[in-house]
Formats: sequence, C-alpha cells, structure tokens
Amino acid sequence: MSPDRTLVRDLAQRYAEACADQSQAVRRTAWRQHNSLRGDRPLIYMRAFAWHELPECACQCADPFLRGWEDHFRRMLYWASLGDDSVFEPWVTVGARYECAGWGVPISRQHSGAAGGAFKVDYPLRDEADLDRLRAPWHEVDEAATAAAVAPVEDLLGDILAVDVDRAGAYRMWTGDLSTDLFYLRGIEHFCLDMLDRPQWLHQLIGFMADGVARCHQQAEDAGDWGLSAHQNQAMPYAEELPVPAPSRRGTRRSQLWGYMASQEFTSVSPGMWSEFLLAYQKPILEQFGLSAYGCCEDLSRKIPHLRQIANLRRIAVSPFANVAQCAEAIGRDYVLSYRPSPADMVGFGFDEARVLGVLRRDLNICRECHVDITLKDVETVQGDSRRPAEFVRLCRRVIGEIWP
Repeated sequence: MSPDRTLVRDLAQRYAEACADQSQAVRRTAWRQHNSLRGDRPLIYMRAFAWHELPECACQCADPFLRGWEDHFRRMLYWASLGDDSVFEPWVTVGARYECAGWGVPISRQHSGAAGGAFKVDYPLRDEADLDRLRAPWHEVDEAATAAAVAPVEDLLGDILAVDVDRAGAYRMWTGDLSTDLFYLRGIEHFCLDMLDRPQWLHQLIGFMADGVARCHQQAEDAGDWGLSAHQNQAMPYAEELPVPAPSRRGTRRSQLWGYMASQEFTSVSPGMWSEFLLAYQKPILEQFGLSAYGCCEDLSRKIPHLRQIANLRRIAVSPFANVAQCAEAIGRDYVLSYRPSPADMVGFGFDEARVLGVLRRDLNICRECHVDITLKDVETVQGDSRRPAEFVRLCRRVIGEIWP
C-alpha cells in the first residue's frame, strides 16, 4: 500500500472514531428536540471557517483523488475539534452522475482573473423568444458514470466507513430553489425589470422552471432514488417527525425528508413581488417534503408573514443583514430561528472578544423566547488564525450560559 493511501486511510479511521464518540448521540438527541420545537437551549453549528487558509489544511498527497479525500478528512477532523454541536456521520457521500443537468442553454462566466474572484455571467435569456431554447429537465442517473465514481471510493474507504451514494437528483439546493438558476439564466437586473415590463413572460419562465424541478423530484421518488441522506436544511437534519438519516437508503419519500429553498437573488425585491414571482412557485415544491427550511444570506425581515404560507415550514434563516428584533417578533416560537451573525464581526476582522460578546448578548437576548440556534457561515477569512473558530464557540457557550442558565 502506498504511503499516500495509508495516510488517507489513517485519517479516515480517525474520523470514524470521532463519529463513534458518545457526544454524537447527545448531539443527535439535542437537534432532534430542537428541530421539533422542544429544545430549551440554543445549539451551535460551525458551517464554515475559511478552511483553505488554515495551517491544518496542508496536504501531502500528490495524487488528486487521494489529495481530495485527505483534504476532506483533515477538514472534518479540524471541525470536530471546535466543540460546536455539529453531528459527524459515519459515512462518506458520493453524488450520482446524471444524464440531465441544467436547462439546455450554455451559461458562461467572465472571470476577473483572480482565482475564486468575481465573475460576470453571460445570461442566455436575452429576449422573450429565448424561452423556447430551454430544455425541460428530467431525472435519470448515469449508472455507468456513477459506478465508476463510487468504485475507487469503496476500494479506498469501504472497510472503514460506509460509502453513501446520493442519487436523489440534480435539481436540489441551489439548482432547485428557482431563484439561483433564474439569476444565471436571466440576471437580477433583468428579472427585476421583467416584473414590471413583462410580468406574464416572467411568470411563464418561472413556471416552466418550477414544473421542471417538481417533475424531476417526482421522477426521482418514482425511481426510488431519494435516500435518507438527502435531507437539506442548512443545519443538522434530526427531527422527531422524520426518520433518522442513513447512508444509501433508497426508496425514501420526500415526506420523510427536509426540503430547503432560499431567495438570495430576491433580497431587494418587495415582499409582495417576491411572493408573487418566486414564493408562489417554491411553495408547492417545498410542501412535498416532511419539513422545510427557508433562507440563506438574504434579509427576510419583512417576508416572514408570507413564509407562514408554507404548511411544513420549520426553520427560518435570520442573516447578518436582517433585523433580528423584527424577525424574532415575527417568528416567535412557531419556527426555529436560525441566527447567523456576521462572520466579519465574529472571526473575520481581527478577534475582539468584547465585540463578539456584545453582538451575541444583544441578539441572543432579543431571541431568548425563540427556538434559536447559532450558525456561523460564509467565513471568507480568519486571517490565518485557526484558533478563532474554537474561540467563537467558547464565547457562544458563555453567552448561552448567561441567558439560559
């Protein structure tokens, strides 16, 4: 066995041991109660920590396949060291390959030149006639390509961790929330004008997309391709109303899973127009799931009354741009309030303990009557300081202890 292969397998074994730690069962119970509106204290979810600028991310493997898994396990082990309430599952996931993805038109990006930097999309829908160029999507797994992707992972890790094959479909999360792909197809500056200049055409476009996503979801369910690892809620997926997550468990119904959508591209659109041109199309898709979560980085402060239309809604994001007090009042104890402080305040711009404590005390006191959890996400930098994420968790626990003694 090559040294690189041994290194990755050793990391995988350490990750498996972290997954088996007794704290994981405690966290599962806590999230199950919390997401079922029965928890009594906030939970902490470290969704991001600027991994690729940390010293811990340095990899040794030269082979790209092994290096990818080395990076994965080093990241997960660092994450597990932070002391938040994240659950680490004893499996690795390989996504299926699909015969159909996208909408049948090319979407090109003009990059600024810097790796990972800004880009401008060359929107393919320029006038009304371009709608005819779109392809109606369908769900179909490319079995040969999927098997070829899974086989080397099974060979490398299958005796250490279960290998989960996620076949649930190409149109989920950002490819399935309608808002993201509408941006790539038409552009925010254009669809905002379309709401006024040609609303019926825009309804036709979004209706076509919604029908396509809904059809793919149903086809995946008919094929038995949804699995119990396919939950999506930007948190831990445990809830008393839903089955326990598990790897490669085919034949799951959407009514047994979390669904998720957001509307980041509509953040500046009025509540009424957002509801008419987006939420009305998202709602029927979300309501096929057992529970649903809504929101990412957009400001939903004035839109929560409309979100209440979603029958199975359980989690609402309160982003750094939102009015926390307004959201807390609108959400009350009817939903989980997913509080997301600004990563710049928390870990990105120096590390000022007084500043962090001040923000957390202010906002969590506002949310103290809510079912609230704390998510740190979209962390672009910690200025290379790998201590900051764990320090943030420590300060969160301190404030939680003060407000919920």
